[in-house]
Amino acid sequence: MMDGTIIVADDDRTIRTVLSQALTRAGCRVRSTSTISTLWRWVEEGEGDVVVSDVMMPDGDALDLLPAIRKKRPDLPVIIMSAQNTVMTAIRATEAGAYEYLPKPFDLKEVLSQVNKALSQRGAVSGAPAAQPPREEGLPMIGRSPAMQEVYRIMARLMNTDLGVMISGESGTGKELVARALHNFGQRKDGPFVAVNLAAIPRDMIESDLFGQVSGMRNGTQHPELVGKFQQAQGGTLFLDEVGDMPLDAQTRLLRVLQEGEFSPVGGRDMHKADTRIIAATHQDLRALINEGRFREDLFYRLNVVPIRLPPLRERLDDIPDLARQFLRNAEAEGLQRKAISPEAIKLLQQQQWSGNVRELENLMRRLAALCPDDTIAENMVAKEIAERPSSATVPQANRQQKLSKSIEEHLQRYFDLHGDSLPPPGLYERIIKEVELPLIALSLAATRGNQVKTAELLGINRNTLRKKIQDLDIRVTRGKKMM
Repeated sequence: MMDGTIIVADDDRTIRTVLSQALTRAGCRVRSTSTISTLWRWVEEGEGDVVVSDVMMPDGDALDLLPAIRKKRPDLPVIIMSAQNTVMTAIRATEAGAYEYLPKPFDLKEVLSQVNKALSQRGAVSGAPAAQPPREEGLPMIGRSPAMQEVYRIMARLMNTDLGVMISGESGTGKELVARALHNFGQRKDGPFVAVNLAAIPRDMIESDLFGQVSGMRNGTQHPELVGKFQQAQGGTLFLDEVGDMPLDAQTRLLRVLQEGEFSPVGGRDMHKADTRIIAATHQDLRALINEGRFREDLFYRLNVVPIRLPPLRERLDDIPDLARQFLRNAEAEGLQRKAISPEAIKLLQQQQWSGNVRELENLMRRLAALCPDDTIAENMVAKEIAERPSSATVPQANRQQKLSKSIEEHLQRYFDLHGDSLPPPGLYERIIKEVELPLIALSLAATRGNQVKTAELLGINRNTLRKKIQDLDIRVTRGKKMM
């Protein structure tokens, strides 16, 4: 049971009611309001031990009020919730001093867990908020799916640190985009951002490319033949893409730089201070490379201080409409004609595997914008272009099962990484089982056109068990036509 007074601020009466009832059952006293002005008055009067607030309210923006709350009552935790689930919202919430940021629709158990955590740490929240970053119209990243919300929350916590970050994900998921966002909205934004793809450099040239090279002595001084990426990135960020392709000798040299904070060019003796933040990325399994003796374990832990795993596009199909429309806007900005896309065409895009991930979708939309003669891209035009994709665009069935297991493992690891030292809210087993069962049963019903007898046989479960799961999971069953 929790003990404390919680202020709930949200202009949605249903949300206020749900949160108030849940918090009251948990042992809290609750005061709720639908306005920013009332929230501020209660804060000034010393009310509340924790605030749970929406961002957009009829009379103002809670994120604009948050610095004043932090100044007036620096020990008052404020949990921000928002339906504007973009990376900029997460960044603004963190920069303004929010205790936690939760996207809507929220997980009620997670809200209660964060409130309980905030109550147990009363008095530990202090310090003035950092200056808010400028509001950007053009978002650096697109996606409102739950998978991307976890990425945004981790990114927001890392913006104003120099912690090492390891971004993992399949090719085409946007690893460099994340690295650029961490730089552009971080404390090194005024410095250079230098990206190097280690897979594109001859292995015997990687050390020279990273650390520079001298050709000899002239007039008693070393003469640089090549200025390395570390030197170019001084005061900024160095993004090491495909770090798994780095040879062992270069790994040893990089480890020494990370340990000692300085480096010397190849063939030289003069030492240079390494004043740069390192962000690494890979599409490979570095732990497997470690086991094979191809990647140094000590370097892995130096680089992998905070892991960020980017989900493949097949795990964030709900983001495809926003992505597709944004790519069409990008194509228009590049000089192509303005195009819309039909709902049927969007649905067809969401049914694809996208082995090339977001990059493949972007290329397809640019091609459609150039080739489609009509103002609106129709389903048949999308189908024609998809049919001409290389066969590698379809993921082999054998690999899908392997990737499903790996995907679940990575999802759970990311879930635990997100909660740090504190345990996640209870009920994790049931939550994960439900997340797997729901699409499994829904898609099986769709494949059998709603025939529950055939679906039970397909799944290998009793028909009564299937009927109960359909009811518990609130799955709509439609007979006679294929359901999507």
